[in-house]
Amino acid sequence: MIRVLVSGACGSMGGHACRTVDAAPDMTLVEAVDPAGIGHPLADFVPDLSEAAAQLNVSGHLAASLEQSTPDVMVDFTAPAVVMSNIEAALNAGTACVVGTTGFSDIDIKTVARMCETKGVPCIIAPNFSIGANLMMKFAVEAVTSFDYAEIIERHHERKKDAPSGTAVKTAEMMAQARGSNLLSMVATERHNVPGSRGGVLGNIPIHAVRTPGYVANQEVILGGLGEVLRVCHETTSRECFMPGVLMSIRVVRELSGLTYGLDKLLENNS
Repeated sequence: MIRVLVSGACGSMGGHACRTVDAAPDMTLVEAVDPAGIGHPLADFVPDLSEAAAQLNVSGHLAASLEQSTPDVMVDFTAPAVVMSNIEAALNAGTACVVGTTGFSDIDIKTVARMCETKGVPCIIAPNFSIGANLMMKFAVEAVTSFDYAEIIERHHERKKDAPSGTAVKTAEMMAQARGSNLLSMVATERHNVPGSRGGVLGNIPIHAVRTPGYVANQEVILGGLGEVLRVCHETTSRECFMPGVLMSIRVVRELSGLTYGLDKLLENNS
């Protein structure tokens, strides 16, 4: 049995992860960590748990929980402000990490990779655990080599704390790597009447972030050519779509070495 600790257990994604791990036949949920629920039974925040998981008391102290529960894997769905310290604590404890928290900078990613190498403990950071979203990214990368113009619109619920989304950033990075810097998307606009009206730009690809009630997660990659427009779109209607990717990551992370950034790497290995 894989012993799993979930950090951010009382949040939307963390709660789904707790319930999914609890239901998996080859996993045991050994600890739930979230400062928002200290001392309360996990069942107060997450419904439909087994009796054992429901009786877990939520901890607010990750380092102590790692030491006491000795998990094989930490799953982290917390916030950009704390995720780096959470990863460091887990790696120091010899616990492999599966991280769905977003908001990492390039420096953060390099720092985590260095920590993994130093500690000899593996980590997976996935901007998006959805199989469909990762296929959307793959299709966009294939298409961008045939179009001179590309833009990304990502739409999320109003409570999302970072912008643009990790998925949009990862998509733009992959597209820019495939195409190089010769996209023309930003060339056409000579004058910006409202600063920022063309969005943030990564790899010469404008990224537009929408935050409003009614969305879980949505991303649209728009590619333009002479007389045609290609749209590659993925819509998340339920957070359940992330769970197969989370389970796959938990099952394989200890077989990996160093940092694996992106679920696409795992999908390539399993194809």
